[in-house]
Formats: sequence, structure tokens, C-alpha cells
Amino acid sequence: MRFIFVLVGLLTVAPGFSRVAQAQSDTTAAANISVDSTASGSLPAGVTGTVGETVNQQRVLLVGATVLWAGTTAGTVTDSLGRFQLAVQPGVNRLVVSYVGYVADTITVANPATPLMITLKSAQTLQEVTVSGSPGQIDRLNPIQTELITQRTLAKAACCNLSESFETNASVSVSYADAVTGARQIQFLGLGGQYVQTNVENIPTVRGLGTTFGLNYIPGTWITSIDVGKGAGSVVNGYESMSGQMNIELQKPDSPDKLFLNGYVNSFGRIEGNVNWSKPISKKWSVGVLGHASTLQKETDQNHDGFRDLPLYTQLNAINRYKYSSERFMAQFGVKALYEDRDGGQLSRFGPSGYRFGNTTKRVEFFSKTAKLFPEQPYKGLGLILNGLNHEQTAIFGYRPYAGRQRTLYANLIYQDIIGTTNHTYKAGLSYLLDDYREQLGALQTKRTESVPGVFAEYTYTYPEKMTLVLGGRFDYHNLFGPQWTPRAHLKYDISPNLILRASAGRGFRVPNFLAENFGYFVSSRVIYNEAQLRPEVSWNYGGSLTNDFTLFGKKASLVLDYHRTDFREQLFIDVEHPQEIHFHNLYGKSFANSFQAELNYQPIRRMDVKVAYRLFDVRQSMSVPSGDTLLLPRMMIPRDRVLLNVGYALPYDKWKFDATLQWNGPRRIPYLRTGAEADYTVVPREYAPGFYNLNAQISRAFRSGLEIYLGGENLTGFRQLNPIIAANDPFGPAFDAGSRVWGPVTGRMVYVGFRFKPQP
Repeated sequence: MRFIFVLVGLLTVAPGFSRVAQAQSDTTAAANISVDSTASGSLPAGVTGTVGETVNQQRVLLVGATVLWAGTTAGTVTDSLGRFQLAVQPGVNRLVVSYVGYVADTITVANPATPLMITLKSAQTLQEVTVSGSPGQIDRLNPIQTELITQRTLAKAACCNLSESFETNASVSVSYADAVTGARQIQFLGLGGQYVQTNVENIPTVRGLGTTFGLNYIPGTWITSIDVGKGAGSVVNGYESMSGQMNIELQKPDSPDKLFLNGYVNSFGRIEGNVNWSKPISKKWSVGVLGHASTLQKETDQNHDGFRDLPLYTQLNAINRYKYSSERFMAQFGVKALYEDRDGGQLSRFGPSGYRFGNTTKRVEFFSKTAKLFPEQPYKGLGLILNGLNHEQTAIFGYRPYAGRQRTLYANLIYQDIIGTTNHTYKAGLSYLLDDYREQLGALQTKRTESVPGVFAEYTYTYPEKMTLVLGGRFDYHNLFGPQWTPRAHLKYDISPNLILRASAGRGFRVPNFLAENFGYFVSSRVIYNEAQLRPEVSWNYGGSLTNDFTLFGKKASLVLDYHRTDFREQLFIDVEHPQEIHFHNLYGKSFANSFQAELNYQPIRRMDVKVAYRLFDVRQSMSVPSGDTLLLPRMMIPRDRVLLNVGYALPYDKWKFDATLQWNGPRRIPYLRTGAEADYTVVPREYAPGFYNLNAQISRAFRSGLEIYLGGENLTGFRQLNPIIAANDPFGPAFDAGSRVWGPVTGRMVYVGFRFKPQP
């Protein structure tokens, strides 16, 4: 194994074939090859690019701009990121670009393989230039329902890491997994984050042992965008997507923003600094460095139970990457390194005899992406993704030690071409995944090596301006579980230019890591019973959505309705219904998750955005009762209802920006605290935590120098769960439990201040 990772370190060449034509993303010809980093993995065939304008020396993208081939009716409009894609027309090489209030421009396309960066000028000189974009952020071009979280959206909050990037998002919710470790977990379509395939620039990243704290390992200031895809993903990206896919794009080595600095401090004592640096070395080479350091060394105990509400920690995190780009070849390669140390548990005054949680993570990753380009045939491409990872982790839960190690090798070879015309495209390729896991918690040991070669193909039929159909399938041979077939299908149908229907269905599977994925439960005196056989979790996901752009009282609005159902055929079940025990076993009976969401985006006045969303979950799982029967119960810790209201307002030129988000999280089922008389477990009583409100807000001020200062607060309502830890006064006693009944915030009101600095040219 050591030889394999040395070899990967020598051969790898780096992540980052960016999302097609995103302004802050790659603008090279590599955007046309089949290693594009969109959530679906889909790539356009033909001409791609962005349309924008220059405001205050910064390029701002235009949404809804019209792009037409000159002398024809073949055209399109830019999406919510200002992007467009347009099939090549024989004998035509000029594009006409227009937008209301701007001077139309005609562009000669010399090389269709090179994405265009088109800048329009205002039709008249005004005291104030206002860019009016689409109020929603649904990708109009993608057949998979994909929400786009841009840098502008991320800047509405401090966004210190990926787990804090969803405060204004209605689809993804984040909460603490327990009251001691500081680990955060996401919920998506009513399921945990382990069922979402989370990629960084199309490389599976937050998985395996990285599931525990992986959301904290991606600094928010490194992120240029996040694609959140609901339902079954593209087979090109693998088989582990069960409820959805997220793809995170990071700052590129050839970014026009050469330097970006960020500093942050909050009222709990957390301090953070970030730097993004990029520089061209030559005409074809560029280099980039992303750096992050953060720490918290102040003890907080707001409910006076003797335990730190937040663990003390120090994290150092960096990426060094290089990029080579020419007309016919592109390569990116680099290395990531991370060190983090956490120290939670009882306060320092309890000394060495107190209950302690400690965790140290060391993580090194090599990555690369290479591509062969065909300028004469821009719809054609060949790409190779390589990734090698070594993850080492040690922890202590009281007197119970944990040690984990993961070594991963990932390769994905993708070829893209057309069948006759660009209305018929396909992708095909080979993949290989090697995972070597070693975990030990006390006397409990698990180890396995997974070797999974795979082959995949995906066909896309496009009826211009009307319909897109994607049919895909992959076959993987798992060395432990044999052959696995993963079919998936996606349909996008434009009922009208403003009304889009999407539908999807597909299978997914993954092998669970029951220790790393359930760290929070081990901060307790519960006795662990592992009664499960090692099996892959298998599910089918079905869903559909309707997106409607319209005007409301003369102003732009969009309404998105979606429904998804996930049915499990196999699943690892965690049972904490027994007092002082935790049981892991395989699913018997049923397990499913229904998710419905309605979201309205509206611009009532200039420079104001309003988002109102309602989400409904019906998540149930069968469990056994002493009679031998099964009982279908609501899954614990999943709120049935959630309401979100977000309001943002900006003054001209974004000089001042104001943002506020109010959430209501409905009641959720929690483990029932049994008395001695009920300890025979003859009944299954239900207990529900109350619903609660949460308010976050931020104000920012931008200066011409490129400096921006922001002041904000989280959980401004001050609501917190008063006693999240059971038997906190006796942490080594049989009743101690800090993980199974945490349903709300463990800390109250928090205020933060920070700055962002981007030197102006």
C-alpha cells in the first residue's frame, strides 16, 4: 500500500476542472471536456461562456441575457450565474448578445472550444448601475434539480467553513451531532449527510473517516460556489449518491483575483485567518495557494453543567496547486494537508480526573486532473482524475480510546463525444476506488479493504429549448459484495420558457463506517452492541420538481416545488431506544424518507431579495419490539417541519449590505428517558423535543480599496437547549449521555466581526 501512495504522489496532477463558464471559475478550453465539476457531471457541447458588465472595477454577471447565432433563431439565455451554452451552427460564427438597458454586441467565435467572457456596456450613463438578476438560484440548464450557492450568497454570513455555508439555504440544514465533540452534521431530504455524495471539484471528499468532521475541513473563503443537486446524481461521479450530490468549487490558480485575505473573531473566542493567493508563472502555467488557520482557546459553559459547550481546538489547513493550460492539453495538480486537534469535555478546573474528549486528525491528499482537448471538435474530450488520500485520526472518549486510519486511491477516466449531432451526446469511462479502513474503539475493532473497479456510460438527448433526457448506468464489481448495477435517469422538460418540469430516478449504494459516522453517540456510558453484518446500504430515490419564473406585482419572482422519496432496501440501523445501550443492526422492515419543499424567491424592490421556504419531512424506520413484531416509527432527530425566511438588501454598488435569516425548526422525536419501572422495554413510548426559532443577521460595509468589514450575529434569539447532557455531574456513571438527546443549539447568542480584503487592480 505504501508503494501505491508514493506512486500516486508522483503521478497525480490536481483537481479543478471547474464549472462551465462561471466567472470566478476556469475560463479555459478545459471547460468543454468531460471532467466538468457540476453536480450532475453533465457537460455542454458547443460554445460556452458568461455575459457580464463592469461595476466599480468588478465584473458582475448578467442573468437572462439573450445569446443568438447571427441571422438565425437558434439561441439561449444566461442562467443564474450568467452562463450560457449553445450548440454550434454550421456556417455561422457570430453571436449576437443583448440585454435590456445595455448596448447589444456581436462576437466572432474563432475557436468554439474556448469559453467566452462577454462584457456589455450600459446603454446610457447613469448615476447608479443596477444589475437585476433572477431571484432564484436554480440552474436552468441542468436536467438534475441543482441549486447554485454563489460567492455572493456565501458572503451573506461569516461562512467560516462548509458546515456554516447553508445558513440561508432551505434544502440543507446543519446541527451539532452532540454536546461535546463540536462535530456538525447535515440533513438533506430527511437523511444524514453520509447519504449525500460530497465532492470537491468532482473528487469524492467528505466520506469515510472524513464524515465525522469533514464539513469543518473546507474553509468557506476558499469556496467560489456550491452546487446542491437533489435526488439521484450522474453515474459519471460514482455510485454513492443516494439522496443527492454536492460539488464544491475552490479558488483556481489562474483566478483573476490574485490575493484575498479574511479575518474573523467571535464572542466565544474563536479566531480565524484565511489567505487565497494565485499567480501566473508563464503564459501556460499558474500557481495557487490556499491557507487557513483557526483556533478556539476560551472555555464556555453557559448552562454551568461543568462541560465545555464548545471544544477547544486548533486547525491548520493548506492547499498548494498548479495549473497548465494549452490549446490541446490541460493539467492541474497539487497537495492538501490538514492538522486539527480538539479538546472537549469537562472544564479545566476538574483536572486530569475529569471527563475528556480529545481528537487529533492528520490528513494528506494528492490530487490531479488532466485533459486532452480537441479544439476542432469542442464537443469531444478525454479526461483523467486521480486522487490519493491518507487520513489518520486518534480520539479519546473518557477512558475509551479510538484510532482510525483510511487510505484511499481514486481514479476516473471519462470520454465524451457526440452521435451524429450535438443533440445526441454521450459519456463513457472507467473508474477505480480502493479504500483501506482500520478502526478501533476500545476492544471493538473493524477493518476492511474495498477494491471496486467500474465502468459507466451516460447518454444525453437534447431537443433544443424544449427537453433534455439523460439515461445512465454503471456496473461496479465490489471485492466484498460482488457485482453492483446502478441505473439512473433524469428528464428536464420546458413546458414554457418560464416553466420547467424535472423528474429523476436512480439507485445508490454505499458501505457504512458505523464508528466514524456515529461519533456523537460514543460520548456516553452506553454499552455498544454491534449486531450488524457488514453490508452495503442500498436505496432507490425518485423525485420531481417544478420551477416557475414569473412576475408578482410587476417584480421578478420564482417558485420551486419539489418532492423526493428515498426507499431503502438495505440500511445500517442505529437503535438508542434501549436505556444505557446502543445497538447497531441491519434493517428489518421498512425505511423511507419523503421530502417536500416549496420555495418562493421575490424581489419586491430594487436591490432587495426575499426568500420564503417551507419544508416537510416524513421519515420512518422499522424497529423491533419484544413481541417480535416490527413497529414503523418516525426517525429520531428529524424535524417534520421547517420554515425559512431570508431578506437581503444592498445599497448602490453594494456599499452597504444587510441580511437576516429567520428559521423555525419544528418538533422532532428524541430518545425517551425511561424510569426503572419501564426498563423492561415492553413499550415504545414517544417523546418529542419542542420547536424553536433561530435568527441570524449580518451587516457589511465595502470600501473602494477592496476592503470589506462585516458584523453579524448567530442565534440572536438566544434559544438553547438547557440540559443537553444527561447525568453531567457523574460522567463516568452508567447514565451519562452527551450524544443521544441533543436536538437544539447548545450555545446561546453569538456575535462576530471580520474583514475581507481583495486588492483592486
